[in-house]
Amino acid sequence: MSAVTREQVLETLRTVRGPDFEGDIVARGMVSDVFISDGKVYFSITVPADRANELEPLRQAAERAVKAMPGVKGALVSLTAERKAGAAPAAKPQPATQGHSHAHSHAPAQALSGQRPAKQNIPGIGAIIAVASGKGGVGKSTTAVNLALAMKANGLKVGILDADVYGPSLPRLMGISGRPQQIENRIIVPMENYGIKVMSMGFLVDEGTAMIWRGPMVQSALMQMLREVAWGDLDVLVVDMPPGTGDAQLTMAQQVPLSGAVIVSTPQDLALIDARKGLNMFNKVEVPVLGIVENMSYFIAPDTGNRYDIFGHGGARDEAERIGVPFLGEVPLTIAIRETSDAGTPVVVSDPEGPQARVYREIAINVWEQVQARSGRAAPSIVFE
Repeated sequence: MSAVTREQVLETLRTVRGPDFEGDIVARGMVSDVFISDGKVYFSITVPADRANELEPLRQAAERAVKAMPGVKGALVSLTAERKAGAAPAAKPQPATQGHSHAHSHAPAQALSGQRPAKQNIPGIGAIIAVASGKGGVGKSTTAVNLALAMKANGLKVGILDADVYGPSLPRLMGISGRPQQIENRIIVPMENYGIKVMSMGFLVDEGTAMIWRGPMVQSALMQMLREVAWGDLDVLVVDMPPGTGDAQLTMAQQVPLSGAVIVSTPQDLALIDARKGLNMFNKVEVPVLGIVENMSYFIAPDTGNRYDIFGHGGARDEAERIGVPFLGEVPLTIAIRETSDAGTPVVVSDPEGPQARVYREIAINVWEQVQARSGRAAPSIVFE
């Protein structure tokens, strides 16, 4: 059977009538970003912001039409809404419900200064922590994974979400392959390893596939991976954010009830400059910064045991003190952390009694204490034997 093409999908969508039965959704320019991978079709339908909820049946009709096509294994269809500049916001934000797509603003700059959408809690999840960085290459994803595993080792029920749609890394870091199952109402069952529930776009597309999506499609995919997944009861969901301060980061910060953010940086001045951008973004959208982690803080030579401050040392601690946020800890630059991460056996689980795992567990305690302090609950007493 030949692979389905974008043109075939668009031809099928021409049979779906537009709002108020005027024309079809393709002719009216409502369909954007058709993406096909492994027989699964992904696209969005742009609708007026104030009609997003009432046009949910249109999304369902488009999804049914595409799923019925020969060669199509599944379809992920989302509604995106774009409000014209100067237009008044919708009178009353509607609560999100599982099994439905969500409308998102197309202009993050406007959203920073205007009325923000209501943040709907995720049933069963006690706290959501974003792990972020102002730039790539600072070991943010490795930190997020080991932080999640350390929280699990400290006795919490943990999940982790890969919010980097363009460059998902959790399948490799967590040693997971395969596709998640979908149950009723389009709900996805998350993958699991090491006792942690995991969701990533990397499970839905082949590794190496280039994701050529614009902002609204990314926003909708993030919300579906967050709200249409059977997470169950979790004490904490760790979100591995994409690097930088773009569309995806603003979507998470503005539309998700984040308990706080952990900023990952390396000691050198350049990385700290970018880390400040991340700090400023979270401050603007009123998400508390739980603290800063200094990654690649120092190097211990495996042959001599001597310590070397390759990237300088203490820059992140000094920055935390300067801006008045907690310093959560420093992670050494070691070959073990890199090798175990690449192998899908992170150091917290592959060497749980080792010095690197102890560092992550101490950071996890510090992070959880900050979360508990902001929630008004007493922090748990966790000690190492």
